Amino acid sequence: MWKTRHYAWMMMLAVLACLGAICLSHQLAGFLQPALVGPAVPQTSPTLPSPTMAEEVSAVLPPSTVAVPTATVAEATVPPSLPVRLTVVYDNNPADPRLTAAWGFACVIESQGGTILFDTGGDGAILMQNMATLGIDPAAIDAVVLSHKHADHVGGVQALLGSNDHLVVYIPGSFPDEFGRQVGEQARVAEVGGPMEIIEGVHTTGEMGTTVVEQSLIVETARGLVVVTGCAHPGIVDVVSRAAAQGEIDLVIGGFHLRDRSQGDVQAVVEELLDLGVRRVAPCHCTGAEATAEFEAAFGSGFVPCGVGTVITIEP
Repeated sequence: MWKTRHYAWMMMLAVLACLGAICLSHQLAGFLQPALVGPAVPQTSPTLPSPTMAEEVSAVLPPSTVAVPTATVAEATVPPSLPVRLTVVYDNNPADPRLTAAWGFACVIESQGGTILFDTGGDGAILMQNMATLGIDPAAIDAVVLSHKHADHVGGVQALLGSNDHLVVYIPGSFPDEFGRQVGEQARVAEVGGPMEIIEGVHTTGEMGTTVVEQSLIVETARGLVVVTGCAHPGIVDVVSRAAAQGEIDLVIGGFHLRDRSQGDVQAVVEELLDLGVRRVAPCHCTGAEATAEFEAAFGSGFVPCGVGTVITIEP
């Protein structure tokens, strides 16, 4: 009997030893498996954001030049909660008898993101006097956007720089280097290539055109987008088409560059803007009297007379 019990104990110990070996082999297999089937997973660490376009471009620009990341209107998520006000402070068409009309264009855009002066007319003294008469403080302007290099749009910039020490001036990248250096002595300069955000709710189309390179502005409002043009040298239809890809167009204001075009050409442009869904137009500056009359006839109540002193307010 003793031998029988001894044999049973031996068998039980052998079984336990086998079970232990099996468990140990499974544990080792689980431990070794990641190294066998692929590389070990590295320890996680905080992921740093990639450099922004501003950081990348600023590294190669002069100290007085800044760059801004590109953005599109479609990226905006917060609808405007304050009125948008556009005030034409320089134009060759009279509207407010208190102001001086002269060849050129400039428009102040006030929105919830800040205040922009788009173009500066051709004469700094006239620009500053018109702004003073309208009660617009040059020091309240956050940014200047220059549409193209013609003197009737950039001639007033130096007068403004002397009255504001915190401006960012946005110029097309195709502007002469000397112009950027001169402005950069008194303000920060941002060179524009593609579409980018200027302030919250206001974007530039980016450079357009070949013969005369130009940028226009796209302003978000509660009624839709507002397109502000200097001269529309690249073609007013092309400018509005670029904006229309971002949303419905409520208003197009500024120079349409149609004063030397035939009546047939003007009528074709009018029809194309209507086809693009433009609801209102406020042509001025280089549009021409005959072309302006065509727009008035076609748009009816959607036509907004425009000249120096015109104020358009779009409520939220």
